[in-house]
Amino acid sequence: MRLSPLDGVHRSLDAKMVEFGGWDMPIAYPSGTLEEHRCCREHAVVFDVSHLGTVRVEGPQAFDALQRELTNDLRKVAPGRAQYTHLLDPETASVLDDIIVWWLPDAADGTPRFDVMPNASNTDRVVAAFAADGVDVRDTTAGRAVLAVQGPAAREVVATFAPEAAAVGRFRVIETQVLGHECVVAGTGYTGEDGLEIAAPVDGAAEIWNATTSAGAVPAGLGARDTLRLEAALPLHGHELGGGLTSLNSGLEWVVAWDKGDFRGRSALLAQKEGGVTPVLRGLSTTGRRPPRADQQVLRGTSDGSSEVVGTISSGNFSPTLGHGIALAFLDPTVQVGDELAIDVRGQSTAATCVALPFVTKK
Repeated sequence: MRLSPLDGVHRSLDAKMVEFGGWDMPIAYPSGTLEEHRCCREHAVVFDVSHLGTVRVEGPQAFDALQRELTNDLRKVAPGRAQYTHLLDPETASVLDDIIVWWLPDAADGTPRFDVMPNASNTDRVVAAFAADGVDVRDTTAGRAVLAVQGPAAREVVATFAPEAAAVGRFRVIETQVLGHECVVAGTGYTGEDGLEIAAPVDGAAEIWNATTSAGAVPAGLGARDTLRLEAALPLHGHELGGGLTSLNSGLEWVVAWDKGDFRGRSALLAQKEGGVTPVLRGLSTTGRRPPRADQQVLRGTSDGSSEVVGTISSGNFSPTLGHGIALAFLDPTVQVGDELAIDVRGQSTAATCVALPFVTKK
């Protein structure tokens, strides 16, 4: 199992550690997931997300390779910007990974440089995809830590020790010094709140973490990161994306650049679009604190008084902000916002309503 460069920091804080994507990572600190979640919505937290991969793609062929391998169109952005995109299975168009691309400023000699940020367990397949394309690609994950400072006061916190980093725009990318360490900083995150992510060298990670918490950010674990992303209706690979699930099933056609030319998986994805997309991702809301859970069936009443299965929950949990259960589910396309449904919870029926997404919006 791999360890984060911040592993010692987490253990000194008595974090509860769990295996995640082959890494030993903190799921919560003694304050607990609910308090960490609240702090992110109301002030600022810091997550260790070093388990996410970093794959450096560079060289004169890098731009064209990313255009061929990924769904989105880098022509929409430029150096110094970040872009969300998908890597598809070439035969089925299933989403092999959802990715943030950090388009770094060109090197001094003009060489284009990109940091492709895959999910923890998908780094090898991303490296393999680009290597097969013949481009210069390196897995640089082991040489850095990534800290995600998130929440309405995130920039105020970081500004106390790194004002240039704090000023990075949303979905912008800069290279800058943070406490004397060369870092890459992006205005990205996974909580539905404002914030930034700092890719720091291993030998500077603990110092930057400590500066962040000294300035008022609360350490937060992957448990809070999951409840925050669920409230914001952000997909999690293996739940809302993965085998048998395409960008279209997940309602993410906006990351597909149909007009940029051919890309990996395009033909299969176009066939699905033309044939009709089913199932589709929807939001569900329940009453009470009992949370819906992944893989539970979603039911709809029929005219004869019985019920029919119309889908399956992909992610579900208690919403700390709303005070009741919420879920993302893949449902029959005929299910619409406002429809009254039910969830089969171990043989018992729990009422649910199909609701608009996201469940919680940034204040």
